[in-house]
Amino acid sequence: MNIDLLKRLCQTPGVPGREERVRDLIKSEVKGLFDEVRTDAMGNLICTRAPRGGKEKPKPRKVGSEKSATTRPLRVMQLCHMDEIGFYVNHIDEKGFIWTNPAGGFDPRNLFSRRVLVCTDDGDRVGVMNPGGRPIHISAPEERTKVPEVKEFFVDIGLPADKVKKHVKIGDYIVMHEPFEEVGDKLVSKAMDNRVACWLGIESVRELDRLGTGHGCEIVVAFTVQEEVGLRGARTASHAVLPDVGFGIDVTLACDTPGVPEKESVSTHGKGFALHIKDGSFISDHTLVTEVEALAKKHKIPYQRSILAAGGQDGAAAQQSAAGARAIGITVGTRYIHTVTEMIDRTDLKAARDILARYMSVAK
Repeated sequence: MNIDLLKRLCQTPGVPGREERVRDLIKSEVKGLFDEVRTDAMGNLICTRAPRGGKEKPKPRKVGSEKSATTRPLRVMQLCHMDEIGFYVNHIDEKGFIWTNPAGGFDPRNLFSRRVLVCTDDGDRVGVMNPGGRPIHISAPEERTKVPEVKEFFVDIGLPADKVKKHVKIGDYIVMHEPFEEVGDKLVSKAMDNRVACWLGIESVRELDRLGTGHGCEIVVAFTVQEEVGLRGARTASHAVLPDVGFGIDVTLACDTPGVPEKESVSTHGKGFALHIKDGSFISDHTLVTEVEALAKKHKIPYQRSILAAGGQDGAAAQQSAAGARAIGITVGTRYIHTVTEMIDRTDLKAARDILARYMSVAK
């Protein structure tokens, strides 16, 4: 598997609304893979590939009212959001400390003593994030048990206030600054949510080509923006594309770790891709669930069914766009989501790639 691509995707900064670096990386990576690559007004990268190869001609579908009906192949859309959780600079105080506004959901327990990258127009600057308050040497016992709110954390880039204000301005963005690591059978990084999906959007089409079957459907892979703040890019992209079938590609919880009851684990590492049945934003089309499950069994691709009690993903936007679409989620179980130690299993990543390629090869 092309792990180097996943590493580059994860290490490229891109918070909601500032995904342009990730988009540029993907644009360079998909050259020659699609027939059309365009960026819409919101910043979504929409990549389209017409049916090609194979022995059977694409099956035309009637679209629209009887008076204005046209025919076209089945349109299958993957939605892969590019953004990672992060922060925007919203204040620089008289001492040069940077205060932030979050873009995405953070558990403050995971923010203590973190290295961050402050992304500005004149370059990226490494900083450290800590909450205000006394260090352990001079703090009272009760202070050490208090968990600060996200708004109590600040960033220090090691410069006096005049230099900070010269280089950093309100609206610059901040991401966590941690390396991508291969750890045993696992891959660990910040921003696995959701650069895993960006990787799958690219590598599933490459795998489809390796299968050599061709495909009778039209394939659209939309690398979307601002998912972490409300599926915003996916909504506009889905309305523009009007898919017949939508695949929400994302990570999901793998709480197969100490301290979580088994019934709340959602998914388990090493058991294959997670066939996403339901979350707080949508319920997958049951006929698609049946089709994908049958394909996985036929080709011996490991999988597990999953339900996420809360949260949402881009598949909901595809399902609810315009007149609607059949939609389903294909996800990769991830431990420690929304931290700098997001961990996936290689087996699960490969299984997600393979099932997407197999579905595209037979959809028509």
